[in-house]
Amino acid sequence: VPETVVAITLDHGFWDNTELYTVPAGHFFMMGDNRDNSTDSRDLSSVGYVPFENFVGRAEMIFFSIDEGTPAWQVWRWPADVRWKRIFSAIH
Repeated sequence: VPETVVAITLDHGFWDNTELYTVPAGHFFMMGDNRDNSTDSRDLSSVGYVPFENFVGRAEMIFFSIDEGTPAWQVWRWPADVRWKRIFSAIH
Protein backbone atom coordinates (compact mmCIF):
# COMPACT_ATOMS: atom_id res chain seq x y z
CA VAL A 1 0.00 0.00 0.00
CA PRO A 2 1.58 3.32 -1.02
CA GLU A 3 1.89 6.31 1.30
CA THR A 4 -1.38 8.32 1.55
CA VAL A 5 -2.12 11.91 2.55
CA VAL A 6 -5.42 12.59 4.34
CA ALA A 7 -6.90 16.08 4.82
CA ILE A 8 -9.82 16.86 7.14
CA THR A 9 -10.97 20.44 6.66
CA LEU A 10 -14.48 21.01 8.08
CA ASP A 11 -14.77 23.32 11.09
CA HIS A 12 -17.31 21.91 13.56
CA GLY A 13 -15.17 20.76 16.48
CA PHE A 14 -11.69 20.17 17.86
CA TRP A 15 -10.83 17.29 15.51
CA ASP A 16 -12.42 18.84 12.40
CA ASN A 17 -9.79 21.40 11.49
CA THR A 18 -6.55 19.43 11.55
CA GLU A 19 -3.30 19.44 9.65
CA LEU A 20 -2.56 17.03 6.82
CA TYR A 21 -1.74 13.50 7.91
CA THR A 22 0.90 11.57 5.97
CA VAL A 23 0.11 7.89 6.39
CA PRO A 24 3.18 5.69 5.98
CA ALA A 25 3.15 2.91 3.39
CA GLY A 26 1.69 -0.31 4.79
CA HIS A 27 -0.44 1.57 7.35
CA PHE A 28 -4.05 2.78 7.42
CA PHE A 29 -5.78 5.89 8.75
CA MET A 30 -8.78 4.99 10.93
CA MET A 31 -11.54 7.44 11.81
CA GLY A 32 -14.26 6.73 14.35
CA ASP A 33 -17.91 7.08 13.40
CA ASN A 34 -18.33 9.84 15.99
CA ARG A 35 -15.59 12.02 14.56
CA ASP A 36 -15.73 14.78 17.20
CA ASN A 37 -15.53 12.31 20.10
CA SER A 38 -13.48 9.42 18.72
CA THR A 39 -9.99 8.42 19.70
CA ASP A 40 -8.72 7.36 16.30
CA SER A 41 -5.75 7.84 13.96
CA ARG A 42 -5.93 11.61 14.37
CA ASP A 43 -4.65 11.09 17.93
CA LEU A 44 -1.09 10.10 17.02
CA SER A 45 0.00 9.66 20.66
CA SER A 46 -2.84 7.24 21.46
CA VAL A 47 -3.83 5.34 18.31
CA GLY A 48 -1.95 6.67 15.29
CA TYR A 49 -1.73 4.79 12.03
CA VAL A 50 -2.68 1.11 12.03
CA PRO A 51 -0.23 -1.30 10.38
CA PHE A 52 -1.71 -3.74 7.87
CA GLU A 53 -0.56 -6.74 9.92
CA ASN A 54 -2.98 -5.68 12.71
CA PHE A 55 -6.01 -6.34 10.49
CA VAL A 56 -7.76 -9.59 11.38
CA GLY A 57 -10.97 -9.33 9.36
CA ARG A 58 -13.14 -7.00 7.36
CA ALA A 59 -16.52 -5.34 7.80
CA GLU A 60 -19.18 -7.24 5.90
CA MET A 61 -22.48 -5.72 7.01
CA ILE A 62 -24.08 -2.69 8.64
CA PHE A 63 -25.58 -3.89 11.91
CA PHE A 64 -27.35 -0.69 13.05
CA SER A 65 -27.70 2.83 11.68
CA ILE A 66 -29.44 5.99 12.90
CA ASP A 67 -29.71 9.47 11.45
CA GLU A 68 -26.78 11.83 11.96
CA GLY A 69 -27.31 13.94 15.08
CA THR A 70 -29.48 11.35 16.83
CA PRO A 71 -27.82 10.12 20.04
CA ALA A 72 -27.99 6.31 20.16
CA TRP A 73 -29.12 6.43 23.79
CA GLN A 74 -32.34 8.27 22.85
CA VAL A 75 -34.14 5.01 22.05
CA TRP A 76 -37.54 6.74 21.98
CA ARG A 77 -36.40 8.43 18.74
CA TRP A 78 -35.44 5.18 17.04
CA PRO A 79 -38.77 4.48 15.28
CA ALA A 80 -38.36 7.70 13.28
CA ASP A 81 -34.55 8.03 13.20
CA VAL A 82 -33.33 4.48 12.54
CA ARG A 83 -32.21 4.08 8.93
CA TRP A 84 -34.16 0.84 8.51
CA LYS A 85 -33.02 0.17 4.92
CA ARG A 86 -29.36 0.11 6.06
CA ILE A 87 -29.76 -2.42 8.89
CA PHE A 88 -28.15 -5.77 8.03
CA SER A 89 -27.19 -4.52 4.56
CA ALA A 90 -24.01 -5.91 3.02
CA ILE A 91 -20.90 -3.75 2.61
CA HIS A 92 -19.46 -4.29 -0.86
